[in-house]
Amino acid sequence: MLGALMYVSQLVLSALPNIHLTGVIIVATTFVYRFKALYPIYVYIMIMGLFNGFALWWIPYIYIWLFLWGITMLIPKKTPNKLLPFVCMLVCSLHGFIYGTLYAPAHALIYGLDFNGMLSYIAAGLPFDIIHGVSNLLCGILIYPLIKILEKCEKITS
Repeated sequence: MLGALMYVSQLVLSALPNIHLTGVIIVATTFVYRFKALYPIYVYIMIMGLFNGFALWWIPYIYIWLFLWGITMLIPKKTPNKLLPFVCMLVCSLHGFIYGTLYAPAHALIYGLDFNGMLSYIAAGLPFDIIHGVSNLLCGILIYPLIKILEKCEKITS
């Protein structure tokens, strides 16, 4: 269900460039479910491929969202509640700012770019990465409330 929610949130906001709730949902689910968060992440990736085509753009999705999951896993579960919202927002925002840089190595391999070509690819995408990072920071306001909702749901089902 969370993987489908990621897809729908991206679809609903698709008119806005690089503005979506995917990172928000990944950070929240990772903080609550830890390793089990990989299930909705890869469900989302598969849904993206099924509905949008398993084309070359899809290949970096296999590891780009894993990077966000990994960084979120480094956030200690005992992070104070006053600090947690800001840490989560920063992690989500950082991922948005470096998204193009994470995407670049796959495109360099796929399209035969040398190192300078890859750097040019990164530079060309910087305006979109800035939008992505800032929007992830702003959307990141929703991470902490989503964490609390998921934790309550987890207690109810346990």
